[in-house]
Amino acid sequence: MLILKPNCECCDKDLPPDATDARVCSFECTFCAECVEQRFDNTCPNCGGNFVQRPVRPAGKLVKFPASDKRFTKAHAVCAHLHA
Repeated sequence: MLILKPNCECCDKDLPPDATDARVCSFECTFCAECVEQRFDNTCPNCGGNFVQRPVRPAGKLVKFPASDKRFTKAHAVCAHLHA
């Protein structure tokens, strides 16, 4: 089951469970659509895989299967200026 990370690993944009602009790779690295398209050319900077739109978990399932509240960020060179 996807853990539904709550933010973009690059720009730290909030990506709630119903976000339609969340993108994931096969390792569940999570980024917003803007970072995927503008900064990474649809290639994951962590594993080299491609991205797909993250599925939306129905609100009724979030009670039993909540999204993660642990924020993830990584020091990607193209993101460094966003965390200064």
